[in-house]
Amino acid sequence: MKRLLDVLLSSVALLLLSPVLLGAALAIALESGFPVLFRQTRVGLQGREFGMYKFRSMVKDAASIGPWHTASDDPRITRVGRFLRRTSIDELPQLVNVLKGDMSLVGPRPDVPAQRGLYSDADWAQRCSVRPGITGLAQAQLRSEATPAQRLALDLRYAAEHSLWLDARIIGWTLGRVTGKGSN
Repeated sequence: MKRLLDVLLSSVALLLLSPVLLGAALAIALESGFPVLFRQTRVGLQGREFGMYKFRSMVKDAASIGPWHTASDDPRITRVGRFLRRTSIDELPQLVNVLKGDMSLVGPRPDVPAQRGLYSDADWAQRCSVRPGITGLAQAQLRSEATPAQRLALDLRYAAEHSLWLDARIIGWTLGRVTGKGSN
C-alpha cells in the first residue's frame, strides 16, 4: 500500500509542481548555467546505493572546493540555491527517485556511503530496513536543527514504528514547516 501511495502521490506532485520545477531549473540555469540537477550517491533500502537527485544549489564543482557537509552560511551556495534550500524546492527532483523506487515520500533521509561508519552494525541494519524518504521524522520534527544523535534516534524510531498513519502525520508536519504554518 505504501508503494502505491508513493507512486500516486509523487506522480500528482510532479504534475502539480511542474511550473515550480521548471522555474527552479530556469533560475539555476540563468544564474550559474548547466547542469541544473545534482546527482549524489546515497544508501537506500537494504544498503543498496543509488543516485539521488536534487536541484543544484551550489556553484559548479562545489565538492572539489569544500567538505561534503555544508553549513547554512557556506559561500559555495548560490543566491538562487539559498532560496531553493530555504523553501525545500531543491529536494523536489527526489520525486523522480520515489517513482523509480529508490526512495519513499517518508523515511529516514538517505545517507552518503561515507556516513556508514557513524553507525553500529545493528543501527545501520535497522536504518536500512526501510526505504529512505524525501522527508522523515527527524526533518518533520527538527528540520535541519537536529543533532546527529537526535537524527539517528528519530530515524531508528521511524524504522521501528513506521505505518501509513505515521507517514501521514510526518507529511503534515513537513508541509507545516515548509509553509511556515507550524511544526507539530
